[in-house]
Amino acid sequence: MPVKVLIPTPLRPFTDHQDAVELEGANVGELLDNLASRYREVRKHLFDEAGQLRSFVNVYVNEDDIRSLSRGDTAVQDNDVVSIIPSIAGGSGAVDEAVSLSHEEVQRYSRHLIMPEVGMEGQTKLKKASVLMVGAGGLGAPLGMYLAAAGIGRLGIVDFDVVDHSNLQRQVTFGVKDVGRKKLDAAVDRLSDINPHITIEPHEIRLSADNALGLFRDYDIVVDGTDNFPTRYLVNDACVLLGKPNVYGSIFRFEGQVSVFDAKKGPCYRCLYPEPPPPGLVPSCAEGGVLGVLPGIVGSLQALEVIKLVLGAGDSMIGRLLVFDALAMEFRELRQRKDPECPLCSEKATIKELIDYEQFCGIPQAREEEKKSHEVPSVTVKELKHLLDEHRDVFVLDVREPHEWDIAHLDGAMMIPLGALPREAHRLDSANDIVVHCRSGARSAKATKFLLEAGFGKVRNLEGGILAWADEIDPTLPKY
Repeated sequence: MPVKVLIPTPLRPFTDHQDAVELEGANVGELLDNLASRYREVRKHLFDEAGQLRSFVNVYVNEDDIRSLSRGDTAVQDNDVVSIIPSIAGGSGAVDEAVSLSHEEVQRYSRHLIMPEVGMEGQTKLKKASVLMVGAGGLGAPLGMYLAAAGIGRLGIVDFDVVDHSNLQRQVTFGVKDVGRKKLDAAVDRLSDINPHITIEPHEIRLSADNALGLFRDYDIVVDGTDNFPTRYLVNDACVLLGKPNVYGSIFRFEGQVSVFDAKKGPCYRCLYPEPPPPGLVPSCAEGGVLGVLPGIVGSLQALEVIKLVLGAGDSMIGRLLVFDALAMEFRELRQRKDPECPLCSEKATIKELIDYEQFCGIPQAREEEKKSHEVPSVTVKELKHLLDEHRDVFVLDVREPHEWDIAHLDGAMMIPLGALPREAHRLDSANDIVVHCRSGARSAKATKFLLEAGFGKVRNLEGGILAWADEIDPTLPKY
């Protein structure tokens, strides 16, 4: 059976603000070691460099002071209560020696230190803080750089992607030399260069219901820089179950959103959006695009909210949603209320553990439907090239958008965007041998299916779209 360990006030910032935790252990030494393993920041407050319990930390078992005994070997039983009693300084406001600022740090953070809202006390809070960034991409770029520069003492980053040329338009952490590298490796190098006085912890994992709680537990604040709905709901739910604040941001084309979700003080993400949109209804940035500067603005606002939470300064975005329209240069603030029926954070909560988020967001069903939609007659780019070279009577239909046509197109093709195809299909000759293409083959598969059902007898989909054409036939075509 676990033994209750009472946490003193000075250590509660490092134990998710819990005043007691239950731990397994046969004696005091095992309990304290297990406590330090669960909450890593606690270790330096309890043990010296030799691993011995610090002299200014006393331990009681029930009401008994065990200083005169061999503290680590003191046995505990199921009903015992262990109390940790460190010495405290009183009201002098002195900075704990373990987190004091070096002369170089004082110089580095001088513009913070001369602000009464920050000062030495606030900068020390930043150094003590631990923040986990989920994602090192568009939002993660300004987030990481500004949190590192601000002096967040322990900065975790979750990502498993590599740097691509298309990232460089907005992910300002990376440069041309980083293309092909793991984003985590490149980010660690860049952030370490910005501030060598902080600890950066890379987590090269795909976040899942199996690992999220264990990962989030060791951080004070989680920042959501994700780009898909399953992970966004996963981050929200894990934060609610652990009682962690979740600093939220999202971007699309010219619009951004920012908020802070903390179920202890206000609504969670499910209160705002109880259910995700159907797969494919809301396109990702890769599908719909994003203005390069937008993640810089939204990510910087997220970084600001993190710093305010750590300092305990100003009014946080808890209970408020900030919506930014870059084209109108307009910020709107919308009030959010806690949903009394929320299945996660209300008194009527039914969600007690993490779930299958891909299933919740309808991803498996969408994949199956997409698979079915792709079950249409097709042709490879090499086969199409051969037909065109032989001057066969082949009609190429491009179902992309006009702005995509301007980037790259196949000579001789006709463009009818997929959305316009039902009303423009009369422009096509049903006697022709038609090959339909788009960027990668998904939209053209839908168009092919539509035309076949509409009575066109000779229609095929170009596998891989114009991207495959650029890869295998004409490398001079730009890829996007």
